[in-house]
Amino acid sequence: MTSKVIYTGSLRTEAEHLKSGAKIITDAPTDNHGKGEAFSPTDSVATGLASCMLTVMGIKAEELEVNLKGTTAEVTKTMAANPRRISRVEIMINFPETYSEKTRKILENTARTCPVMQSLHPDMEKLISFKYS
Repeated sequence: MTSKVIYTGSLRTEAEHLKSGAKIITDAPTDNHGKGEAFSPTDSVATGLASCMLTVMGIKAEELEVNLKGTTAEVTKTMAANPRRISRVEIMINFPETYSEKTRKILENTARTCPVMQSLHPDMEKLISFKYS
């Protein structure tokens, strides 16, 4: 088992990662009966995509012996109705350095093929962009 999630009431959950004990709280968003006091489950999906992209790029960067420390991702999630779902995720990855064209292509391809990206519904629009200092 990877995690355990408990519904704590008031449209809130607490998830515990069993191996580490780390916890994540989710809250329903204000546009869906919630308080919006924490990440919503759909915020977590969009944010998980960005985290996955940065993680696999970090693995590849170690192989390439380039530094990615300080790289950030800005995430914007758009919802749709009927059925309620994530219709679009926009992610801007900002690198604190410039890299060779070859390294850029490798990193960008690595990000676009991360496991979370491969797991998301193909109808979800995914706008991924990269900015180098």
